[in-house]
Parts: sequence; C-alpha cells; structure tokens
Amino acid sequence: MKALIKFTKMSRRALLIGTAVTLAAPAAWAADFTAKIGHLESDQQSRHIHLEKVGELVKERTNGAVEFQIFPSAQLGNQREMTEGVQLGTLEATVSPAAFIGGFNPAVSILDIPFLLPTDADTAQKLREGAFGAALLDSFSSKGVVGVALWPNGLKNFTSNKPLDNLDSFSGQKFRVMDSKILIEQFDALGASAIALPFGELYTSLQTGVVDGQENPLDTIQRMKFHEVQKHLVISEHGAMEDVAMFNPIWWNSLPEEYQSIITDAFKEVIPELRAHKAKAVETALAVIKEGDINVRVASQEEKAALRDKMYDKAKAAYIERAGDAGRELIAVYEKAYSDAQ
Repeated sequence: MKALIKFTKMSRRALLIGTAVTLAAPAAWAADFTAKIGHLESDQQSRHIHLEKVGELVKERTNGAVEFQIFPSAQLGNQREMTEGVQLGTLEATVSPAAFIGGFNPAVSILDIPFLLPTDADTAQKLREGAFGAALLDSFSSKGVVGVALWPNGLKNFTSNKPLDNLDSFSGQKFRVMDSKILIEQFDALGASAIALPFGELYTSLQTGVVDGQENPLDTIQRMKFHEVQKHLVISEHGAMEDVAMFNPIWWNSLPEEYQSIITDAFKEVIPELRAHKAKAVETALAVIKEGDINVRVASQEEKAALRDKMYDKAKAAYIERAGDAGRELIAVYEKAYSDAQ
C-alpha cells in the first residue's frame, strides 16, 4: 500500500500514514513567516550586524519557520516611511532610533531627557529590561505597532569651538539639536541656546560658525568628521541614543506565542555583544579624534551629576508638556526604577 503523505504548513514535516517510507528532504524549505526589516544604518554598523545575529538565532530556534530579510541604509525608505509601513502592514518591522519617532509616539521622547539612563552600562540595561523598559515598549501599542525591544546605540557628548571647561562655559553658546523641545530646554538650562538644524547641514554649520557646537556619540562625531571643525570635546555621556524594534501587529499576532518569545528573547540575548561592538567602535573613534587638533576632556562623575541637576527638571517638564498624562505616568515608572537601580 502506498504511503499517504500529508504536509502541514506549521510543522513542515512529512507525516507518514501506512507503510513506512523514507523521503529525501528538499534542499530548502520556504519559511512559514517572513519579515522584511528596514533600518537606516549601513551594513557595517552595530545595528545591522546584530540584527543579522538575531535573524540567525530566530531561524535556528524556529527550525527555519521564521526568516528575517534585513534591508540596511534606508533601502526601504526614510524612517518615517518605514515606521508608517509597519503601522500599515506594508512592512513587517523596522528598528528605529527613538529620536526619529517622537512625532509618531510622543512618549518615547522621554529618551531625549539628559542623563535619563545611567552611564554605567549594566545599570542602564536593568532599566531597559525592567518595568521602565516594559512600560515604554507598551506605549507603542496604542500607535498601531508592537514594540519588541530597546537596544542601546551609544551616548551623546558635547563638542564646541568654544571652551567647555565647566558648567559656566556653556552660557551664551549656540548648539545644534534635533528638532526637540526637550533638547532645546536641556541647553536653555545651561544658559546656552539651541538651534534645530538638519543633520546634513551640521558639518558646514560648525565650520562657518552658524552654531558653536553639537552633541553626538563619539563614533558619529568621528565618522561625520565633526572633530575636524571643532576645537573642544567633553566626554559627558549625557544623552542616550536608543533603538526601538517595532513589528506590524497583524504579522506579529499571526505568529505562535512560542515564536514571539523566541524573537523577543533573541533581541535581548545579543545586547551584550551589541554593547561590546559599540564600545569598540567608540574606542576606535576616540583614538582617531585624539589624533586631530581638538582638546579632549573626560567629565568627572561629579560634573555629570551637576549637569544632570541643571538639565533634568527643565527637560522633564518639556517632555510632560508634550506627552501629557501618558508621559507623566511613564516618568513616574522611570523615576522609581531609576531610584531602585542606584
């Protein structure tokens, strides 16, 4: 009697009924669930490299049932287009800098508040993995996407063509910022003024004196050659640059819960490697920066504490004004988590 063979989509195994039959497996199986994931960084940068690692883990642990197809360097559009695509279902997922999606979800702009996350990487990770991180990711559910993970992507530092010797040095200086009321208030608290300029105009604006200074992670400063048109750098690590992994809810809810857990766990699992890769990039960038004609100074813990005392309250007030009750509730969760983590 011939064997009756039934293939099921979910298991992708041949179920043999009747006489035992040995089948040669096909060379490759099509994945049951495929997610196109777009992002802005190049394929040489930390975000892309570790998205590939997540994809490998997910494929292995679902026995090939879930496949990630990753598109770097804005191949699928700018961040607004990709975020809207995830919301509408024309794209399964994106990993976005939090700073680029404050207009989409005002609650996430909490990450613009200076010194929100501790500069100690392990303590900061406790906040991401705890009640604060969970509440922040949950804030995306009302926006039509599923927030799956928070990833660290560096810490901002100050540069300027004028001295940055102490807190008083900031007074009267002009700094470029992203278009964020929170960041504007951050500099106002220091007696400085902030000008929102497109990132693509920043190098020339520093070179010509439209602004005195700017804030960015060290690897960004080096890669964009800002150190070539700046005289002073203080390693302040005052601002968190975080990534948010967002999935389309229809695609996400089509997954078995087991696969959802595998994906979420994989995003968390690679964070130590991601941190190490980013730290190496920062170390390399700092070495290159120091070769140039720029004064580099490391802020002490006491100076960082004084900066936080100056900037935090004004920036927090601007955030709550923007994010409303949702922001106020998230701040309460954060401040408790921050206190517990110290």
